[in-house]
Amino acid sequence: MHPRDQTIFALSSGRPPSAIAMVRVSGSQAGHVLATLAGELPAPRQASRGLLHDATGQPIDDSVVLWFPAPGSATGEDVAEFHVHGGRAVLAALLAAISVIPNTRAAEPGEFTRRAFENGKLDLTEAEGLDDLIHADTDRQRRQALRQLQGLLGDHARDWRERIIEASALIEAGIDFSDEGDVPTELRAPAVRAIKALHDEITKVLAAQAHSERLRDGLVVAITGEPNVGKSTLMNQLARREVAIVSPYAGTTRDVIEVQLDLDGYPVTVIDTAGIRETNDPVEQEGVRRARARAEEADLVLWLVEGGQAIDPDALRSLRKSGDGDRPDGPVWIVRNKIDLGAAGLTGEFGISASRGDGIPELVEALVKFAAEFFGTSEGALVTRARQRDLLTRAADSLRRSLELVEEGEELAAEELRTAAYALGRLLGRVDVEDVLGAIFQKFCIGK
Repeated sequence: MHPRDQTIFALSSGRPPSAIAMVRVSGSQAGHVLATLAGELPAPRQASRGLLHDATGQPIDDSVVLWFPAPGSATGEDVAEFHVHGGRAVLAALLAAISVIPNTRAAEPGEFTRRAFENGKLDLTEAEGLDDLIHADTDRQRRQALRQLQGLLGDHARDWRERIIEASALIEAGIDFSDEGDVPTELRAPAVRAIKALHDEITKVLAAQAHSERLRDGLVVAITGEPNVGKSTLMNQLARREVAIVSPYAGTTRDVIEVQLDLDGYPVTVIDTAGIRETNDPVEQEGVRRARARAEEADLVLWLVEGGQAIDPDALRSLRKSGDGDRPDGPVWIVRNKIDLGAAGLTGEFGISASRGDGIPELVEALVKFAAEFFGTSEGALVTRARQRDLLTRAADSLRRSLELVEEGEELAAEELRTAAYALGRLLGRVDVEDVLGAIFQKFCIGK
């Protein structure tokens, strides 16, 4: 039997031990599995309590079971669920009892969701939204992922694709009736209006959400500066816990330390780097190299200086010398430490005491404001992944070219419309996406 025809099973709840655990089974044998272990098949979509037994008749656990016959299930296949106590021994016994039933096997990562996609329960944008929802760390990420799971982008893409096909039909009808005098002109005008409206809509979506997909990964903020200026102390203040070693000795931080923060729902990765200075220590040299590299890639750099220390403009410029194009060179904020010792921040600088916490609330407030401006209109974002942006850009480009070509020849314009519809089909996962499915679904957790 082909692996896709086999019945799959997996733990679909959290890591044991836990109060309750849920094991899910999907496939043609799901009903047989449920009846074998529970003794009978319960009524569809009604919770039923019973004692589970293995193939030898030994009891496994007192359980609540559910039965979802196809196609009215999450995957579109027959699905059974076992809600048992979440002890390791209970789960081991239950999974072993399922595995000995013919044509069943343990599920691979994301396989339940992939089957839901293949059975038309989800399109690819909704599957991506589900993945994002599982991995959401902040409330804004959760809300964005939930909108995608509910079809925010998919619904728009389906509507756009249908309208492109309708416009294409008008263009191709003009080709078919090219010998009928004014018929091609009558068909071309409404097609051009439809194509222009579609191009404007998609272009507006792309322009309004320049950083929307970045909400998944978060804003990257690098704390950098010379040794012993309080970078690790500031890191600990922002994290509200001791994540970095604080020492009076220069060169203590030699590697890049990262911590994920939730600032008013915005995901922010703060990086503590090695002090930037000239050194003969090869290990510290590597730390300085990594510090410079991360500062160059960061969306925002906090350059920490101590007291009345002068600022070297060449050092600041060196932090932004090699933007890679994907992330434009971001700003550098001057943060002057030890204001409790009389070192006040100048105009355009932030004054803090990393040890006492003075000025930290104001710095955090500024970071939240920067994040809000950076992510822009991501609250209602349609585009949440680079893959989606790339395919929408291709569709918009093809629509633009079709407008440019329609006066030269309907055949060329029709071909560009087919290319635009194809790009939106790939966005939804309905045409030629086998090459991206593995990359998407393998990132899911097992059991989902």
